[in-house]
Amino acid sequence: MEAGSAKWQRNLFIASFIIPTFVFFCIFTIYPVAKGLYYSMFDWSGMAQTKDFIGLDNFKEMFKDPIVWRSIGNDYFLVVGKIVGIMVIATFFAVALTRFNFKMAGFFRSIFFIPNVISVVVIGVLWNFIYNPQIGFLNAFLSLFTDEKVTITWLGFTNHTIWMLLPPAIWAGIGFYMILLIAAIQNIPASYYEAADLEGATQWRQFWSITVPLIWEQMKVSILNIMMTTLNGSFVIVWIMTEGGPDNSTQVMGSYLYQMAFRQYHFGFGAAIGVLILVLSLITTVVLQRLLRHETVELS
Repeated sequence: MEAGSAKWQRNLFIASFIIPTFVFFCIFTIYPVAKGLYYSMFDWSGMAQTKDFIGLDNFKEMFKDPIVWRSIGNDYFLVVGKIVGIMVIATFFAVALTRFNFKMAGFFRSIFFIPNVISVVVIGVLWNFIYNPQIGFLNAFLSLFTDEKVTITWLGFTNHTIWMLLPPAIWAGIGFYMILLIAAIQNIPASYYEAADLEGATQWRQFWSITVPLIWEQMKVSILNIMMTTLNGSFVIVWIMTEGGPDNSTQVMGSYLYQMAFRQYHFGFGAAIGVLILVLSLITTVVLQRLLRHETVELS
């Protein structure tokens, strides 16, 4: 086969993968982003036939809105809380189920993974029942230690309700990241730990000197994924459990976007919040990647 023909076939093979992917990316990513940016410059209800071009006024109004700033704070509170909660618990379970020979390790993996196969909507409804002041499990459990029945309205505190959203958000994400870390730990040769045992290294020393460096790439991917899914996806659990209340105290950017665009028919303002979510997600991704930059340790 001539060299020119082989090169042409190779380029055709590469193009057959790249072009369809690029077309889908443009249709489902670039076009919606451009359309959202376009709508953010209009005063439009989302239903009317006419749209009034107002330039950057939606953005000016957005940055003067105290609920937007509160939503940003709540989003980053959930990001930090979920990263710490999920990574600590998922790493603990992953190490426990791989480094120590539990007879029922497979059973525990399945149990911990169950929340990941349940819809976030179902998880929100389930935890609403747990927090229910009259029939909820949490108040019933606390009542066992008191003389009177506990009737705390867990989702009714303006200053603290956002904390109540962390447990279901963390619980829903542990299983997936635990499985990811288990797969990484199982790829570490047992000889590394055997050599460490011979040298008298403690389990903690082995964890920090062998396990963490060799699964760091998976941990970094997990942290970035938790950040991105939280900034873009906290809307569901917030809307199911509190609808952003009480008194907008649990609003996140996604839920406020939905409220403004589809409840108050201020579609242009909602589109501006969507642009803000995109910009903050990109900036946070870049910052986190720089903070998590660490020399990669490869298995030999």
